[in-house]
Amino acid sequence: MPRHLSTSAARSLLAALALTVAAPLVALAPTGAHAERSAAPRLASQQQIAMATPGDFTGHGFDQCLAPSQSAMDAWWKKSPFTAVGIYISGDSRACRSQPNLSATWVATQVARGWRLLPIALGPQASCQPRFPRYQDDFKISNKAAGGYSTAAAQGVAEADKNAADAVAYGIGPGATIWYDLEGFDLTNTACRESALVFVSSWVTRIKQQGYVAGFYSSASSGIKMLDDARTQRPGQFALPDRIWIARWDGNADTSTTYIPEEGWRPGGRMKQYRGGHNETWGGVTINIDSNFIDLGAGSQPVPEGRCPGTRLGFWKYPTLTPGAAKVARVKVLQCLLIEQGTYAGAVNGSYDAATIAAARAWQAARKFTPTDTFAKRHWVALLSAGARTTVKRGSSDESVHRLQRALNAAGAGRFRATGVFDAKTEAALRAYQKRLRITVSGVATPQTWNKLQRGL
Repeated sequence: MPRHLSTSAARSLLAALALTVAAPLVALAPTGAHAERSAAPRLASQQQIAMATPGDFTGHGFDQCLAPSQSAMDAWWKKSPFTAVGIYISGDSRACRSQPNLSATWVATQVARGWRLLPIALGPQASCQPRFPRYQDDFKISNKAAGGYSTAAAQGVAEADKNAADAVAYGIGPGATIWYDLEGFDLTNTACRESALVFVSSWVTRIKQQGYVAGFYSSASSGIKMLDDARTQRPGQFALPDRIWIARWDGNADTSTTYIPEEGWRPGGRMKQYRGGHNETWGGVTINIDSNFIDLGAGSQPVPEGRCPGTRLGFWKYPTLTPGAAKVARVKVLQCLLIEQGTYAGAVNGSYDAATIAAARAWQAARKFTPTDTFAKRHWVALLSAGARTTVKRGSSDESVHRLQRALNAAGAGRFRATGVFDAKTEAALRAYQKRLRITVSGVATPQTWNKLQRGL
């Protein structure tokens, strides 16, 4: 991860939040020399600590080192396909010890907007990692084997306490996932590997005692393989993280790698950094990032919509309605939605009768369509998409996603079930729609996209 700590002040993001659950064992901000180095904010109030992050989520994320400015975050939320973001909140070996943008307020603001946060800690590294220590005052994991690498174990406990305290200071409370970043190392070096394994096991145990979910980032061929080998060859001997973040730059936006079997940390325990440092520009803002695909917890879950009780709204197709040919199920959809629009007050009975046609004509006129007894494709697209022009993207799950999915089906861009979860099928359909209309193909439902849909295009 930290290789791209060299450019622009607007870097990756992150931080996280959590439920106002039991306080962690170490709930105080860092003190002494560490406090001076980390420049962490004071302990966040309980009001600033929100739901656990990233929670149940499937979608796209990016990471960098320095938390971007608020204006950069806002631009990327509106235009980029990313919903999850990772930044470094703790660890004396991170390149971005100073975080000028990061604060408890920054964290709360991103969470309120909808970002899923991935807090990262980069402390002591493997003893054979040649790029560390980075500073004169940081240190590596001890590879002294006395007492079964007891010094490494003690370092793991101390680092977990430090990481938990820094997390709480940023408003990232218990229930959130904290990711420990162990950069790639020589897996064949026995003392280096075993001391790192003991350190990680100790860190995992302690961070979970603090009430956090234990996450672990490393290269597929070293740290990740180290843990999977421990899982399969030495079961029960080491505490393993709840979730793994695989660094494997193969360009595949999934959570697989040939370095470990498919069954480990599944379901819901994997994410993958599938592309290394590169520039991306969204909303006129360029950030050098790594790209990640995330599949954690139960995945993104639908939110009950609560519209038109007893009436099915979602279909693969919405055929044209005419006085002589109108499917009952589709007319019920029309009637229910016209009630919401305020032009129909009759029964939702599926009859394309005079009252329903009059209500449809009134709605058409209000939307600047030429009134007609025929309710055609363009009308369906506009009616089904009607509502707030909320930015939604992969992993989103709210009422807007239901509207988007139905409108894309009506527009002929997709043929899928409207689940309320912005999944791969929804993203593909939206990209097809954007390409057809020659607007920015991002896979993100932007206000521009909603404008086209609500015009029936």
